[in-house]
Amino acid sequence: MTSDPLLALRPWEAPEVTSWGRLPMNAVDRRSGALPLDGDWNFQLLPAPDAPVGGPWSTAYVPGVWTMQDTDDLPQYTNIRMPYAEFPPLSPVYRNPTGVYERTVGIPAEWTGRRIVLQVGAAESVLLVQVDGRPVGISKDSHLVAEFDLTPFVRPGERATVRLTVVKWSDASHIEDQDQWWHGGITRSVLLYATDPLYLADVTVRAAYSGELRVDCRVRDAAGALPDGWYVTGELDGRLLAQDAEFDRANVEDERVSDFLGEVRLHTTVPDVRTWNAETPELYGLTVRLHRADATVADTSYHRIGFRDVEIVGRNLLVNGERVFIRGVNRHDFHPLTGRTVSYDDMRADLVLLKRFGFNAIRTAHYPNDPGLYDLADELGFYVVDEADIESHDHAHEIADDPRYLNAFVDRVSRMVLRDKNHPSVIIWSLGNESDYGANHDAAAGWVRRHDPTRPIQYEGAAKLDWAATDDASDIACPMYAPLEDCVAHALSGEQTRPLIQCEYSHAMGNSNGTLADHWAAIESTPGLQGGFIWEFWDHGILQRVNDGRPVGRGGAGLCDNGVAAPGHRWAYGGDFGETIHDGAFIADGVVFPDRTPKPAMYEHREISAPVRIECFKHEGIVLGNHQHFRGLDWLAGEWELSLADGHTLTAPAELPDLRPGETAVVPLPFEVPRGGGEAWLTLRVTTARDEAWAPRGTVVCLPQVRLREAAPVPASPENRSVEVDADGLLVHPLLTAAPTLSLWRAPTDNDELGGMALRWRTWGLDSLVRKAVSVREDDGRTTVVAEYAGTLGVVRHRQVLTPVEGGVRIDEEAELPAEFDDVARVGSVFETVAGLDLLEWFGQGPWESYPDRSVGAPVGHHSVPVDELFTPYLRPQESGGRHGVRRFTLSAPDATGLTVALDEPRQVSVTRYRAEDLTSVTHHDQLVPRAGCVVHLDAAHRGLGTASCGPDTFPSYLVAPGVHRWSWTLRTL
Repeated sequence: MTSDPLLALRPWEAPEVTSWGRLPMNAVDRRSGALPLDGDWNFQLLPAPDAPVGGPWSTAYVPGVWTMQDTDDLPQYTNIRMPYAEFPPLSPVYRNPTGVYERTVGIPAEWTGRRIVLQVGAAESVLLVQVDGRPVGISKDSHLVAEFDLTPFVRPGERATVRLTVVKWSDASHIEDQDQWWHGGITRSVLLYATDPLYLADVTVRAAYSGELRVDCRVRDAAGALPDGWYVTGELDGRLLAQDAEFDRANVEDERVSDFLGEVRLHTTVPDVRTWNAETPELYGLTVRLHRADATVADTSYHRIGFRDVEIVGRNLLVNGERVFIRGVNRHDFHPLTGRTVSYDDMRADLVLLKRFGFNAIRTAHYPNDPGLYDLADELGFYVVDEADIESHDHAHEIADDPRYLNAFVDRVSRMVLRDKNHPSVIIWSLGNESDYGANHDAAAGWVRRHDPTRPIQYEGAAKLDWAATDDASDIACPMYAPLEDCVAHALSGEQTRPLIQCEYSHAMGNSNGTLADHWAAIESTPGLQGGFIWEFWDHGILQRVNDGRPVGRGGAGLCDNGVAAPGHRWAYGGDFGETIHDGAFIADGVVFPDRTPKPAMYEHREISAPVRIECFKHEGIVLGNHQHFRGLDWLAGEWELSLADGHTLTAPAELPDLRPGETAVVPLPFEVPRGGGEAWLTLRVTTARDEAWAPRGTVVCLPQVRLREAAPVPASPENRSVEVDADGLLVHPLLTAAPTLSLWRAPTDNDELGGMALRWRTWGLDSLVRKAVSVREDDGRTTVVAEYAGTLGVVRHRQVLTPVEGGVRIDEEAELPAEFDDVARVGSVFETVAGLDLLEWFGQGPWESYPDRSVGAPVGHHSVPVDELFTPYLRPQESGGRHGVRRFTLSAPDATGLTVALDEPRQVSVTRYRAEDLTSVTHHDQLVPRAGCVVHLDAAHRGLGTASCGPDTFPSYLVAPGVHRWSWTLRTL
């Protein structure tokens, strides 16, 4: 039997114990004047909580996870499965890593007579606190602060030894089963602060769109009974708040209880109030002061507040009376070098990047994020769905109604609300994620609705049972990955009772986020649909040393760039740390790489969320529209760019019209379009007109575009000569090392693999087609080659007609797919070039990667990119680097020699250093060996990307069907 009273409680296996000795949660700001305890602590990692502390001490940095600090307990990734076999509430008995942190702290002498509090920002998953060997308290919930009153345990002017014991696995782990890495440690800052014995116990702010402000304050005294004569004052940007006399004492019947708790309400109405929303996040400074009877200040709390209303009217979510679109992303607290620990600068960089790419909302998946995130969301302008730290995915059905977990559910939800209630950015409370639905959720929802009726509640597990229900624990229908046609049908059914905002709707795993623009076209045109949250922000790759397989840790800055890990390193995903239970690369599902480099899908999102758009081109000019909810266009600047097919580009300044939200105006055409010359595209380059909090002046906001003139056919004149082919009918060309052949296969994307398409393609043999020339015939200089490509289940007949033209050869191709090949990856040509052709220039969509169902964000124009920069390094190597809508391109060497290709119509083209088999034969990019030449694909048809790794596949219109496919292209030498 252990002599440690905290260990004797065995809290890691007692779900009814959520805390002991922990102070109530509150929203009072205590950072000012605090004593930070971050830095190196003495550390021991024990095999289990019952193991004795002894032996040599090492050090661990706080905040930080020990799984990233050279211990033998390494990160482990699972999505749904728990990483151990025990059923709730049990956890592993003998293999339960337990970190013991110890530090001697000098208590400031000036804190004599004050109340002294220890604040631990977060610990995963059970925290036990001792001071000088005496038990202080216990806390669970890996993502919320825990505070403990140390006044009885320390003496100002003396030193005290603080021990923080963190147990990794517990009954709480079963409701922290989120889709993320498992870690252990103290993940947020630790500090000591002191208050007067008379102190502010809580501050609740209600700031309405009308300008009415109400501040409810709770006051306590460490001695118990409140002294006579205390009072509270408030100041809002220099404006004094009045005190409501009816709320100067607790509204309770027992007069003795009121002696221990004081309540005060302050109020004012701000004339001409500057209201808060995500577009114009206006904040005011609120200072609350608690005074003693002699007017001296006992305690102070400062808040930045925003005046705004949130309500649901019918099937619309309204902010300040306006129906707003939720352009959201799910976000974890994550960093590739520190795991769960993120700095203020990290979080600011996250939100600045999201703001620049058109996002206006964050779901804190799937727990309350670091407190600094909410301050930044208030300041920069984001709508936040604040989510409780509850996910029991592996055992959801059992736990949802398990009374042993009732306290944990209510505790986690209520403490989140108490912490974050004063943030204007928080517009919705979420009861958690993927935990089925039961009485525990209803209990938590009841508490929230009573405590904070100013915000709606959402919970996918409740709403998924019936989107039209009105009597469950969700005020919003918030499905996951619901088919778009089902969402539209529900909105048009006449049965919709509440807003439909998908909590997850587009899974960003690998080369993904297909049909994003299609979704938003439907959302914006269908009343009742209001948006959703992409899964997710980060690829959770951990920077790993290849030589020893261990995380790099905090010292790894500079070892990654543009999504690529430095030589000798790689981005690790599930299974890379030797774990046997894992879910592989499913952790790499973000719209940015682990180093925060944007993936191409970000540019797609930026364009579909554009604040100003070209609605259409009329004879009298260009119709522009303001697609914001609250803001005019005065914060934007513009420049017109005219791209002509003949290679010319013209620019001119653009004067944006004065438009209120939802208004349109016609502006004159900025150019007289030259006659002839084929296609003409007009782009409005929209940038910030002045410095914004999230972007310096001149930052690109969007690039709306319209075609002014269609393409004109350019016939190629045949020449009186022949084309050289080899004995198999393959084109012989001095700049090609592999002649053009038929391609139906791509290195499967994550969507292809997890959606089942790749297995089907392999079953058909599309990855190993065997070519057999049937006939080679020459007629009047034209060479016709007919070949058969045999798969496992079918044969594709392919025909090439090679015609000599001025400076090169025209290739007309036809492929007939049998009926059994009803959904292939691509139909087109693939060839390889000699080394040295290192620059790609093209007229088409770009400059970033694009595909048939993810191309709105890539404007048509003249683009130039080095070949080595065309490939997109998705964490698991796969099809990437494609450019949609290419009309012609040139591959050249530094001496301007090379080749040029003209296509019969806009086609999908990719130019990289890798064959499909190169990409499919490895699991990480450090295993890839680039080829000296270029591998070039010209596709008559290319399958859309979809999002089938977790969600709906691409739409039928983006599938490659059986039957006859025809395409033509002309190859010339520069």
